Amino acid sequence: MQHMARQQDAPLSPTITHGAITINGVEFAYLTAGDAGPLALCLHGFPDSAYGWRLLLPELAAAGYRAVAPFQRGYAPTAVPADGRYQTGMLSVDANAFHEALGNGEPGVIIGHDWGAPATHGAAVLVPQRWSKVVSMAVPPGGAMGIAFVTNLAQVKRSWYMFFFQHGLADMVVPANDLAFIDMLWADWSPGYPAATDLEYVKASLRDPANLTAALGYYRATLGDGYQDPELNTAQAATQGLPPQPHLYLHGANDGCIGAEVAESARSMVGPNATIEVIDGAGHFLHLERPDVVNARIVDFLG
Repeated sequence: MQHMARQQDAPLSPTITHGAITINGVEFAYLTAGDAGPLALCLHGFPDSAYGWRLLLPELAAAGYRAVAPFQRGYAPTAVPADGRYQTGMLSVDANAFHEALGNGEPGVIIGHDWGAPATHGAAVLVPQRWSKVVSMAVPPGGAMGIAFVTNLAQVKRSWYMFFFQHGLADMVVPANDLAFIDMLWADWSPGYPAATDLEYVKASLRDPANLTAALGYYRATLGDGYQDPELNTAQAATQGLPPQPHLYLHGANDGCIGAEVAESARSMVGPNATIEVIDGAGHFLHLERPDVVNARIVDFLG
């Protein structure tokens, strides 16, 4: 699709600047656009970085938001957290702390993709008054993934990498040949998308072994023997909850990571405040593949 190449080659918008802030004892780096208005917090997933939001941030700023996209804990240039907490619930706690620090005392909006999606759900459930609207993408709400793991063998096959990451072998395989494993995931998850620019951004966040160990730590804290802080039990449970705010969920029709049928199954799990839409011509990284559709839909929903 021609629009992909045009977006792929586009330089970083001059409206985007870099910032840093200490949140929950971790020094976070972030990208930002706009310096006034409600906070619009954008949470990336794996394997991605804050640069995955480079096409949306200026649109949010133009719509009147202070748009902020952190590099999640452990993703360079954000620090590797000394506390070793990589549970999804911790990402929700981080998100709410971002609002506490940058929200100017008014409700913001929160947007999450991949790991950022359940983190977004959790933040919105934990402290609902902080967020007026919720957008999530690529990991369906309502526990749909947990059900898919035991009822959908096609999804179990797609999710093989999550189980592979539990093995020490992943620590050798994933970084080999300049993180060629990451190239493979993007090619499988967003077929046909020219991801060279994105992959360079992602690899810059993960090349250091400490950063890659942190990123794999998200999976090990979820499915394996990674550290789980009992104090995060409430936050962790919230990530499987349903946000009470107006909620837009978007999923790529060609997603090779989580099948569109999993998103469709979530329709019966959400309330009338939630809208689920499947985006044609897009895979897992739908916000980069179809920014013409996805960004417009998000801005319209938030408006």
